[in-house]
Amino acid sequence: MAEQLKVLGVCGSARKASFNMAALRACKELAPAGLSITIANISDIPMYNQDLFDAGVPDSAKRFHAEIAAADGVLIASPEYNFSLPPLLKNAIDWVSKMPNQPFMNKPVAVFSSSQGPLGGARVQYDVRKIIVQLWGLVLPRPEVFIGGAQGKLTDETTRKFLTDLLAGFKTWIERMKK
Repeated sequence: MAEQLKVLGVCGSARKASFNMAALRACKELAPAGLSITIANISDIPMYNQDLFDAGVPDSAKRFHAEIAAADGVLIASPEYNFSLPPLLKNAIDWVSKMPNQPFMNKPVAVFSSSQGPLGGARVQYDVRKIIVQLWGLVLPRPEVFIGGAQGKLTDETTRKFLTDLLAGFKTWIERMKK
C-alpha cells in the first residue's frame, strides 16, 4: 500500500467568503489518491514583533510551525494585495522562519492564487515563491494556476481541471523531493 502524503493547505486570506479558501476546500476533494489535505488556521497568529518573539513564541505560531514540520508538503493559496502578499500570510511565514528548525527547509511547496480580477492574483505567486525559495523551500515550478474572475464556490470545470493537474503535479513533486 502506498504512503499517504500529508499536505498542509495555507490560505493567505481570513475573509469568510475567501475565494482562495473556497479553492483550497475544493482541493481537498480533488486531491489524487494517496494525498490528503488539511487546512491550517493562521488568522490567530499575532503580528510579528521581535520583542514578542523574545518574550516567548505564541502558541498559535508554534502550532503553525509544527503543522508545517509534520506535513510532506505545503499548498499555499493567496490573494494579491497591492501587487504582493497579504499581511496575514507574510506574518505567518515570518514567525516560523525565525524559529529554530525553520520548517520550510527542504519542504515541497506549491502555490496558486485566486481573485476576481482577470490575472487571478498572478503577481502574488512570484513574491511567495521568492520568499519560500530564500527559506530553502522546494517550490513546484509548474503548473502555475491563476484563477481569475473568481465568484465563490468553485464550480467551473476548467478551473477544477487546473487544480486537479496542480495537485497531481504536486504529488509527483513531493515524491521526487523525498528521494
